[in-house]
Amino acid sequence: MVGTLYNESPFEARKLGAGLISANASKALAGHFADKELDYNPLLYCWRGGMRSRSLTHILSSIGFKAHLLKGGYRSFRKFVVDDLNRILTETPLELTVLSGLTGVGKTRMLHALHERGEQILDLEGLANHKGSLLGSPQVGQQPSQKQFETRLWSALQSHDPNKKVWTEAESNRIGNVHCPPVLWKKLSQAKLIELKLSISQRCILLREDYPHFCENPAALTKLLEVLKRLRGDKQVSQWQEQIAKADWEAFLQSILVDHYDLSYRKPSDQKSIYSAPLAELTVESASLASYAESAEKLVNLSI
Repeated sequence: MVGTLYNESPFEARKLGAGLISANASKALAGHFADKELDYNPLLYCWRGGMRSRSLTHILSSIGFKAHLLKGGYRSFRKFVVDDLNRILTETPLELTVLSGLTGVGKTRMLHALHERGEQILDLEGLANHKGSLLGSPQVGQQPSQKQFETRLWSALQSHDPNKKVWTEAESNRIGNVHCPPVLWKKLSQAKLIELKLSISQRCILLREDYPHFCENPAALTKLLEVLKRLRGDKQVSQWQEQIAKADWEAFLQSILVDHYDLSYRKPSDQKSIYSAPLAELTVESASLASYAESAEKLVNLSI
């Protein structure tokens, strides 16, 4: 309404806008800001840093809050994030080392073990709030939008020292509903790669630890598996669902790994994979955190 009216009469448009701003500012003060203390530091912005955010910033500052206005609005910030993300990934000496391996070998667990010993990591699944597979939907919260994911990615990378190695894991182009920006996808294709290995029995243990909600709510898992009928066939999916109904988790987990995930795994150096062949392999002894801590030490000391 304001934008349309502005073309006819800027004065009338400003009056209308001021009335809307005042009403909404009153609601905000009675709601969001009601319990905020004097040291509250709000950052305000419009799409282009226009009158609404400037007006509310003025009101809050007059009250005594330490209010800040994002210069240029979100549009300007978004451009900065995209440009700076490209700069970090193309113009700095940042080196990515990628961990690959079959589903359940504990790539994310290894990243966390590396982080515990002071290494720089880029946890893409953590930033995307998704474990990157059919069963990987978030249990807490929801996935970020593509723009928010890229902002999280930029925030993580700009805090790293580009002169030191950054560990990450091999991901598909899509992680749930978000995708890797092209500049990151290219960087991953150029990275050094190490393949992790873990026995099938230990992979099953790790999956039970990482996906406890499915044991607690087997009906949800049974429903999710319906999607795989076109790929694996009715007979296989029915067998999985029977195993779930009987709470035969060991048989189910071993079969879903061997008869689905391992078959779907695209090996590095495969024609359809962007990843190069691994420069080294590392076998983790067990799914225990202690074992990953030991293996993290070995990884750091590898000469590749």
